[in-house]
Amino acid sequence: MRLFGGWGAAPCLGVALVFAGTNSYAQWWKDPFDTGQMTSPAPDKRWEPSAPLPTIPPATNAETLSSDRPLTLPELTEFGLRNNPRTRQAWFAARAAAAAVGIAKGDDLPNIAGSIAFQRQRPVSGTSGLASPWLNRYGPSISFSYTLYDFGLGDDRTEAAEYRLLAANLAQNRVLQDVIFQVEQSYYQLIGTEALVRVNERSLKNIETALDAARRRRESGVATAGDVFRAETQVAQAQLVLTRSRGEFEKSRGVLSTALGLPTNSSVRVQTLSAPPQIQPVVSSINEFLERAKATRPDLVAAEAQVRAARASAEAASKVGLPSIELVGSYGINEYTSGWHPDRPSTRPQSYTLNVRIPIFSGFKDTYQIRQAQAQAEQAEAARDVLYRQTQLEVWQAYHDLQTVTTSIKTTEAQVRSAEQTAQAVLARYQGGFGTILDLITAQQDEANARTQQIQSYLDWYTVLARLNYTLGANNMIPATTEKKQ
Repeated sequence: MRLFGGWGAAPCLGVALVFAGTNSYAQWWKDPFDTGQMTSPAPDKRWEPSAPLPTIPPATNAETLSSDRPLTLPELTEFGLRNNPRTRQAWFAARAAAAAVGIAKGDDLPNIAGSIAFQRQRPVSGTSGLASPWLNRYGPSISFSYTLYDFGLGDDRTEAAEYRLLAANLAQNRVLQDVIFQVEQSYYQLIGTEALVRVNERSLKNIETALDAARRRRESGVATAGDVFRAETQVAQAQLVLTRSRGEFEKSRGVLSTALGLPTNSSVRVQTLSAPPQIQPVVSSINEFLERAKATRPDLVAAEAQVRAARASAEAASKVGLPSIELVGSYGINEYTSGWHPDRPSTRPQSYTLNVRIPIFSGFKDTYQIRQAQAQAEQAEAARDVLYRQTQLEVWQAYHDLQTVTTSIKTTEAQVRSAEQTAQAVLARYQGGFGTILDLITAQQDEANARTQQIQSYLDWYTVLARLNYTLGANNMIPATTEKKQ
């Protein structure tokens, strides 16, 4: 019994150990590199890094904008084109696409490879079982392969790569227009908010003048305390509006700095407009603009290039299953040394083969690759059509917005002249002891609102004109007959 128990204890212990380690072994087998510990322990738990996170270096090739004078819009635009990282990103994308063309063309050339081998071998006789002396073999060799004919498969791939390069170059041009438009918008927004700050400062001074007049009339017994309180309330409101406009001005500075590729806290001095815009009525019709956009929008032409690249790729995919003729060759030099026998003479192995490669079956991969390439070509065509319709809508909206803001400028100018004269007259009457504080506050508010609307109309005219040029894919202002304001 003891013998039986002794012999039986070991298997039982072994089975117990196996079962005890089954879970850990299965866990190790499922995740031998313990990748589960590389993520958060649960969906509701925050991931904590086990090593220091990489630090973000300063922006590459970032320039500094240092000038002792305010900069004009062309100067800011030129700097933005050099310094904005988006232009650098698009340029390198185009260079990568150009390299892809070189890769595709490289398939038309022979592939040549050289090697130097050293082999130490001790063969064993299959009949006697005796080992032969060690044999050392070394020497260089060269091999090559060249596709003689592939039914135009390489040409289709090269054509697709060239169209992708065309699309990348056009995309870079569109990015340059993006940066120009971004700088223009942020510049006009900055000078607009700066002008709005000046208007609000002037409005505050006018209301403070009204408060001073109300206090004088209160001291002389002509006005009531309610007039003073109402004027003080208007002063507080004007101070709040001025504070908000100054905040918007600082935000606009940050937007312009970002468009220039600078840190948001950069100090950028810009040259403001010395005069109101010279309104230039657009003489071209909307139909002419729509046709121009179809020919000048880089992204729209790039979309057509992507369509042709997809079609060429589909054509190449349809030829993958066709035969191809290849020439393969090799040439080498072998030198031998052995320990027991004199050195063997060197050899010159050569091989030249003409292969006709005939694909027979690839698990239906060729069939689905053709289907995928055709679907991608159809997708590219649909994307081009979507962009074209969107371009038409953008041109249509910008054109009519420009017509609207051109008319509104003249209206706001008339409102400013009328409101200014009214406010001056009401202030004079109130200081002379006539009229009420409510009339004076209303007139001053009307003047401030009219000036604000005028600034907004100027800002709208500049930004809409820039947007119309952007939707057309133009880099310059729209040609139009110059008509100065009367």
